[in-house]
Amino acid sequence: MPKPSVGAVPALDDLIRPGMRIAVADGTGTPRALFPELTRIAGHHGDLRLVLGWTPHAEPDLDGAAFADARTVMSGWGLRKPVDAGAVRSVPTRLSAVPSLLAGPLRPDLVLASLVRTPDGLRFGAEVSWMRGAVLAGIPVAAVVSRTAPHSDAGPPLPADAITVLGETDDAPREVAFSAPGEVDRRIAAHVARWVPEGARVQVGPGRLGAAVLDAIDVPVRVDSGLLPESVVDLDARGLLISAFGAYMVGTRRLYDWADGRALLHPLEVTHDPGRLCSDTPSPLIAVNTAVEIDRAGQVNVEGTATAVVGGVGGHPDYAAAGTRSLRGLSVVAVASGHRGASTLVETLSRPVTTASHDVDVVVTEHGSADLRGLDRRERAAALARLWDE
Repeated sequence: MPKPSVGAVPALDDLIRPGMRIAVADGTGTPRALFPELTRIAGHHGDLRLVLGWTPHAEPDLDGAAFADARTVMSGWGLRKPVDAGAVRSVPTRLSAVPSLLAGPLRPDLVLASLVRTPDGLRFGAEVSWMRGAVLAGIPVAAVVSRTAPHSDAGPPLPADAITVLGETDDAPREVAFSAPGEVDRRIAAHVARWVPEGARVQVGPGRLGAAVLDAIDVPVRVDSGLLPESVVDLDARGLLISAFGAYMVGTRRLYDWADGRALLHPLEVTHDPGRLCSDTPSPLIAVNTAVEIDRAGQVNVEGTATAVVGGVGGHPDYAAAGTRSLRGLSVVAVASGHRGASTLVETLSRPVTTASHDVDVVVTEHGSADLRGLDRRERAAALARLWDE
């Protein structure tokens, strides 16, 4: 792993006082060069509090157990073990509410971030998320400057007096590679693509199914998503990408190289704003989300199974609700009919409801689609049973 330059970390000691709450910038570009020293300082003080966001990779150098309290507002794949072990508490909150949470009950005293240097100043690189809002709220930022991260922040340079630069690093955003879509993914995606009109704004998640959906689309579209996946590069190569808009990027170096110099990334206050999302300007929103399981009323669980955490609430309810409100848009939930021999249509969800049934318009499996719009509760349950061939 690339190491930070000499002198980058020790100054962190001078910025941290007893009892502080420290928020760590999330996403693939999280400032992991600072983690060993932050964990050491936390162990020394014994009363520091930690706030994390979306964490796609396990970060062994950042030990939640070293803090008096550690919480995440978006439990990514990298936090499954710490959350299961109780070292990190997962706060159930939709992404659109994270800025409010961090301005109130979980307001940090210091933000640690990774930035990129541009000709006119410092900006965020592979994610913007809640961090720009924290800067504008006057929360001080301690940062390492990455020499290898892409510059994709659509906002202006950050105010120099708000940033303490601790040093530079060769750390690039972590690469997240997903396995190729399988036959079931492609069958689901083909059914989803029939609901996507030319010019629409399309939201997809990362992973095999999201990639399959963008691969199946054969008309020009705008990708408007919390996470911009690597499949936008392929969509662009096919001449079908009108624009891309998001808060994070998740992919490999191929995505980061493609994104460098493009104004793609915006704060959560913009990307997840319900008024913007449900507007039909410049085009309707087709929100395509997946699920761990769906019950017979059409309620959705994305947080995990009865025995394991899969993820957090995230932007699922934000985009789903906006899709139902977009006059020509849709909220689509796409999921395989079974997983490891068990049906994904269940009598009772394993965990609390992530997205309400009235925020789901269309459910898609490899067998086809169920259009739930305009149906009463009994009709919706019957339509879902037919889709699962029950």
